[in-house]
Amino acid sequence: MGPGEAQLTDLLAEVRACTLCASMLPEGPRPIVQAGATARIVIIGQAPGRRVHESGIPWDDQSGRTLREWLGITLEEFYDGSLVALLPMGFCYPGATTSGDNPPRPECAPLWHTRILDLLPSDRLEVIIGAYAQRRYIADREETLTATVAKWAAYLPSRCVLPHPSPRNRRWLTSNPWFEADVLPAVRARVREVLSHG
Repeated sequence: MGPGEAQLTDLLAEVRACTLCASMLPEGPRPIVQAGATARIVIIGQAPGRRVHESGIPWDDQSGRTLREWLGITLEEFYDGSLVALLPMGFCYPGATTSGDNPPRPECAPLWHTRILDLLPSDRLEVIIGAYAQRRYIADREETLTATVAKWAAYLPSRCVLPHPSPRNRRWLTSNPWFEADVLPAVRARVREVLSHG
């Protein structure tokens, strides 16, 4: 294990022990993150759902299956921390409302993201998923998520900007057929290019 990997391992242990938001998490803290010092694909999502909170496995739900299909990535590749880092905006399940999950806790990303990203390859591909990640990582984003995703080509080759792959977004996909027709083939090609040169 090289010094960078050792440093990242120590940092991830610190993340997984975090209890900063314990009093505000209905199900208690269980930070969920994956990263390796050679991971050149970084997926920045929203926050774990209830199922992921229970299993401790990131993206262990229908959203994860859809995301892997969108990216054209295998289960084995997805869960290989040396290839793919999984970095949600909030590391813990934030609890639910009547219409879905609460927003990610706002403390996580400012506290941890930069420290983790600084230990990952600089020539990485960042997959920015959903409005919360867009607001932090896309400085020149448009007024809406849809308009930002529609500018997808402007963010390549270093970033892919996607909506959340939740089943709740099926209506959005139906209303925006250009996403599956134009965006996903380019995203899959870029992901495969990064993995093949990893």
